[in-house]
Amino acid sequence: MFISAACSTPFRLLEQLDALRDHFTSLELVVGHLRRPLAPFAHAGAPFRITSLHASDALRAISDPRALDILPCRYSDYGRLFSAGGAYPCDAALVQVSTPGPGGRVSLGVSTGSTLPVVFGAPLVIAQMNPQMPYTFGAGELPRSAFDFLVEADEPILEVDPLPLDDVSRAIGKHAAGEIPDGATLQFGIGAVPDAILQALRDHRELGLHGGMIGDACIELVERGALTGARKPFAPGFLVAGEVIGSRRLYDWVHRNPLVQMAPPEISHGAAALAACPDFVAINSAVEVALDGAANAESVGAELVSGPGGQPDFVIAASLAASHRSILAFPSTAARGRVSRIVRSLAAEATTTVPSWLADRVVTEYGVARLRGLPLRARAEALARIAHPNFRAALESD
Repeated sequence: MFISAACSTPFRLLEQLDALRDHFTSLELVVGHLRRPLAPFAHAGAPFRITSLHASDALRAISDPRALDILPCRYSDYGRLFSAGGAYPCDAALVQVSTPGPGGRVSLGVSTGSTLPVVFGAPLVIAQMNPQMPYTFGAGELPRSAFDFLVEADEPILEVDPLPLDDVSRAIGKHAAGEIPDGATLQFGIGAVPDAILQALRDHRELGLHGGMIGDACIELVERGALTGARKPFAPGFLVAGEVIGSRRLYDWVHRNPLVQMAPPEISHGAAALAACPDFVAINSAVEVALDGAANAESVGAELVSGPGGQPDFVIAASLAASHRSILAFPSTAARGRVSRIVRSLAAEATTTVPSWLADRVVTEYGVARLRGLPLRARAEALARIAHPNFRAALESD
């Protein structure tokens, strides 16, 4: 059973599923990025088994860790993976939708890209119809007949409020913004650093958005006239994304907003669609980057803390044209300054999310390392220059 995730998890339905657990001998729940634990986690193994596409803190609530497994999966593969003929077809899905809007249709709202393929492919689809879910336009507008059951449930949509910006994130934002030209088409992720980058782009012009998500920082860019999508050949003038992740203010802003178009994964994350965008710029982060340019965005040591998500899709797309750019932006240290996030090499147990041959821009509060086209020795020198001063000598030594 596939469970819609991100900010569209149907918690009320999952509470009812957990209450009926004695009716099941074994039921596997397939989940994506979760922001909080699910009720069935308390009864993992009896009868629930959990397969996660994205490691997160929410999984720590699973009562029996032996009932958890991880399925590495990039976002653009959702449709192929979970379809009837795919490698991991789902028998059922629990999703969440808005109340009926234009023409009596409902909308997948804040989570379209990761959910739409399963709605089309699963034999049984049960939707929680929630009046608090915004109605978004695009591929997620569906007739009621697309669902086998619609269950009315009024509960708050999961919110992710923007984090406050500190001096480090603002410095990173300023450096990264200098790598982004007017007219670029952006993709970005969650957190203070991407928010700082977007804030630093307030005086840019004719930027576009085509990628994984829409966040709170987009509102100001639209209101200031910086984010218009005017130069995009695909869906010009629209903000195209697979997910909406943010505050209630953002959800109210996207509700029936004609500027917002939600897309299936092959459009929001597909290399062909992204490569056609002018000056496509992928903005992502990493746990650590090695001196050869390889990046780990999924694990701390051997412990998985995230998943590949859309990052491989965006980085590959950014490599397909000379004018495209991939930016990995993050603070130079972790653990309150005790650990450098620029390392000599990725540890054997670490996950390689971005291989060295896809390395492009790396940004910290100390500057930008432009790695594309650089041989290994020059890469190491460029990365050592933007490491925290406390760790540069160790990185520069033979």
